[in-house]
Amino acid sequence: MSSDFMLETATELAKLVRNRSVSSRELLQQAIARYEAFNPLVNAVIEKQIDQATQRSFVLDEMTAQGDFTGPFHGLPITIKEAYDWIGTASTWGNPEWKANFPSVNSPSVERLMSAGAVIWAKTNVPFMLGDWQSFNEIYGCTNNPWDLTRTPGGSSGGSAVSLATGMSALEIGSDIGASIRNPAHYCGVFGHKPTMGLIPQTGHMAPGVLTETDIAVMGPLARSAIDLGSALDVLSGPDGWDAAGYSLSLPVEGKDTIADYKVGVLLESPACATSFAMVKHLEETCEQLAQLGVEVVRTAPQIDQSEFFENYLLLLRAANGVSLSDEAFDKAEQGHLNWLNGDRSYRNLVDHGAHMTHREWFALHQQREKYRHAWAAFFEDFDLLLCPAAASTAFAHDHEGDRTTRTIEVNGKQEPVVDQLFWAGWSCSVYLPSTVAPVGLLDGLPVGLQIIAPHLGDKKSIHFASLLEKEFGGFIPPPGFETI
Repeated sequence: MSSDFMLETATELAKLVRNRSVSSRELLQQAIARYEAFNPLVNAVIEKQIDQATQRSFVLDEMTAQGDFTGPFHGLPITIKEAYDWIGTASTWGNPEWKANFPSVNSPSVERLMSAGAVIWAKTNVPFMLGDWQSFNEIYGCTNNPWDLTRTPGGSSGGSAVSLATGMSALEIGSDIGASIRNPAHYCGVFGHKPTMGLIPQTGHMAPGVLTETDIAVMGPLARSAIDLGSALDVLSGPDGWDAAGYSLSLPVEGKDTIADYKVGVLLESPACATSFAMVKHLEETCEQLAQLGVEVVRTAPQIDQSEFFENYLLLLRAANGVSLSDEAFDKAEQGHLNWLNGDRSYRNLVDHGAHMTHREWFALHQQREKYRHAWAAFFEDFDLLLCPAAASTAFAHDHEGDRTTRTIEVNGKQEPVVDQLFWAGWSCSVYLPSTVAPVGLLDGLPVGLQIIAPHLGDKKSIHFASLLEKEFGGFIPPPGFETI
C-alpha cells in the first residue's frame, strides 16, 4: 500500500475503499503509523480508542466484501476535536477540573459520522476552555504547526487541522465561535467551514451539565478538499432532539458552474485590525488572478462601521463565553466590569464586563447585531460572496506567557494585540453567516487561507466557490517532511 494514501482527500479514499483498492483496516493502520511517526513532533492526537476502531474497521471490511456500504465515509479513519462527546473518552476542553467528564452518550455529530461509515479512532488537542488561537493546556500539552514546529497551529481546533495536515485523519470536525475552525485551517493549509448558525447541533459539545446552546458558536468540518467539506456538511447538518420531530433541512444548491459566473466583494484591510502587508499583497494577487479568470471582483464590503461592529461582536462573544466561568472566575471579573462601566475600555475589562452585563444591555447589542445582519443581506443582493482574510498574519510563534488578553504578535514591524485578529473572525461569525477558508498558496513557507463569506444558509455557495479555487490554486499540499512515513 502506498504510504501516501492518507494524504488523499476523504472523497478519494472512499472511492478506494469501495473499489477495494484498500481496506478500512489498512487505512486505519496507516493513520496509526503516521500518528506514531509524527505525533511526537506535533502532539495533535491526545486520546485514542484503537482497539474499538480496529474492530469496527473489520466489520466495515466484511460489509465491503458483501457490497454493502454504510455511507460516504465508509471505512475512513477519522479523528475529532476533544470537546465532542465520544463514549469512552473524556471531554475536558483542556480544563483539568473536567478530567473526569466522561459522557454517557455520543454527540449527534459523532453518531452521524459513524452512521456515514466513519471509523473514529482518536481525539485531537485544544486550548484551555477552547479559548485561544494556540492549542495548549495543562492536561495534554502543546500542539505544534507541522509547517514550523515553533509556531501555533491555531485554535481552538488546532489539533484537528494538524491531524489532517499530517495524514492522521481523513476528515475532522471542529467548532467555531471566534475563527476556531477557520484560523487553524488558514495556519495549517487545510480547508475549513464555519456553517450558518444552528445548521449543525451543538448537542454533545457543551460544558458539563449545560443544556443551553451558546450564542455565536457553531460546529463544522475541516478537510483536505472543499468537496469533502460539502460531504461532511450533508452528513452533519440537520436538527436533533425535539426539533427533529418536525423540522427538516434543505439547503439551497449552488447553481453556478464556473468561477467566471461569480461577482464578489473584497475586503482585505480594516481600521479595526492591523493586517500583514505581505499577506494582504498575497491575497490581492490571488484576487487579481480571480479577475483574470473572469470573476467580477469589486473592492467593497457591507456598509457597516467596522470598528463599531468589532466592539459589538467582542461584547456579545464575551457575554457568551462568560456563562462558562467558574464562580471564582466570575467573582474575580467584577472589578474589571466596574472599570469598564467607569470608562476604562481595555480589552481585559471588556472581557470581564461581558461576563457581568445585564440582559438589557445584551439585548441592545443583539438588536444592533440584527441591523448588521440586514446590512449583510442588502450586500448579498448585489454580490454572491465576500472575500477577506481569516487572520491578521500567517501562523505566529508559540507564546504561552501571561494572559491572552495581554499577548501581542508582530504585524508590519509593530507589536499588535493578538486579540485584534478577532475582527476577521467576527466579521462573519457575529452575524451567524457561513464562511469557508481555502488554502491559496504559501507566504515565506507558511500557508495562507482565503476566507469566503456567503449569505445566510448559503453554505454550499462558499464551499462550491472554494472547490473552484482549489482547481485553480492547487488546494492542500502536505507540509515538508510529512509527505511520507
